Amino acid sequence: MYPKFSFSSFVYWFVVSLVWLAMIRPTQSAQAQVTQRNRQALEVEKRRNLEKMSQIRTILKQTASEKQAGLGQLKALDQQIQTQSKQINLLNKDLQLTETEISELKQTSTALTRDLNKLRAEYGSMIYAADKRRQQVNPLGFLFAADNFNQLVARYRYLRQYSDARQSQVRQMNNVKTMLQDKQQATQRKRQDQKSTIGAKINESKNLATLKEEKNQVVRKLSQKETELAAELAESRRSIAQLEAMITRIVAREAKERAERAERAEREARERAERERVARREAERKAAERKRAEEAIAAAEKVGEKPAPADIAKVEKPAEPEVEAAPKKLDERRNNSINDEETALASSFTAARAHLPWPVTKGFISDHFGRRPHAVLRGIFVDNQGVDIQTNAGESVRAVYDGIVQDVTNIPGMNNVVAIQHGTYFTVYAKLRTVAVRAGQRVKAREAIGTVATDKTGVSEMQFQIWKEFTKLNPESWLAPR
Repeated sequence: MYPKFSFSSFVYWFVVSLVWLAMIRPTQSAQAQVTQRNRQALEVEKRRNLEKMSQIRTILKQTASEKQAGLGQLKALDQQIQTQSKQINLLNKDLQLTETEISELKQTSTALTRDLNKLRAEYGSMIYAADKRRQQVNPLGFLFAADNFNQLVARYRYLRQYSDARQSQVRQMNNVKTMLQDKQQATQRKRQDQKSTIGAKINESKNLATLKEEKNQVVRKLSQKETELAAELAESRRSIAQLEAMITRIVAREAKERAERAERAEREARERAERERVARREAERKAAERKRAEEAIAAAEKVGEKPAPADIAKVEKPAEPEVEAAPKKLDERRNNSINDEETALASSFTAARAHLPWPVTKGFISDHFGRRPHAVLRGIFVDNQGVDIQTNAGESVRAVYDGIVQDVTNIPGMNNVVAIQHGTYFTVYAKLRTVAVRAGQRVKAREAIGTVATDKTGVSEMQFQIWKEFTKLNPESWLAPR
């Protein structure tokens, strides 16, 4: 007789267990994947912010080395405070995410413990049933008691599958046990990370408090120099007005040249059409004369007379039509209001929005685009037609896109200024100490055009603008994010 415990009953419980495991694992795996993606994104953001903090700290040291406090130092402190505050917020997110990760690890560990206990119970039942069966039926006797060969093979397979299932159950228990140990160790590591993050947050909070105190000290010093600051503001406004006038002249000059090219192209088109009309009429006249001569020759030959020499000359040697020589194209810009190159540049520049490289490899925006209150003078507003970018002393300034240098000049308060045309767009680079390009020169994206100037307070800062013909654009929406 077969034992009361059959292989089919074991298979039933074993399959039920596997189905249950398959149902819970994908859910936990999906949750873990979401958490992992959040962790990766957070680590990237933390790394970028730390790099920005390091750059600002380096620049701030250069400005702080000067005894004289200035607006540049105040701007750098503001940026450092912003990045420091952001770092604290990122650390808070880190703590929240770590808590989520620990919770998920706990849930997984609980599920694995439950799985392991279930597998152990099932394995115990299997061992008990196997022992009981050995007492009732000898395996060899069970095999050789078969009625025929096919039944013998079936019983052998039954015993073999039962043995394999027991071994599979042992492997499954070992795997679950290993997974459980891994999750428990991961939980311990996460708790250590959590402690480290809390310590880092405390340090960053202390640094933030120190920076705010430094800012207050700089503000107090600058508040005692309101007259000097007002004079600097007036000088800055004059410089900005001169710069705006220069760019406006460049844009107007280019617009005038485009209009002249359009008018010239239209006039040349009319003249070409008139020449073609005259040429067609002349060709038609000569064709008519040739036809009349051919008819006169045919009539003379018909009556046996000699054709007139003039008619023979017209037929034998027809006048060749005059071919208009192709005009020499000394300058493609003369043929169209906006030539193909300008159109392509403008289109590609538009497509590069939010992807343009920064004019300096290192630095931060110290003053944003648009109108805002003065940092120290109460009731006073300043208008920024571009963005100010603080960077390291002597930092190389690069063209942000392919183009043609339209002007290189020097404006008091702005130092050297370079204006580059990109079709109907223009980029402006001001406050340069040195210039490495000349008007009319073609430049490529990321090509060096000069170096940043450093003022008397030790601030190395450049002004960057983007124009679409006469319209000033916000450069921050065009530069690649940092």
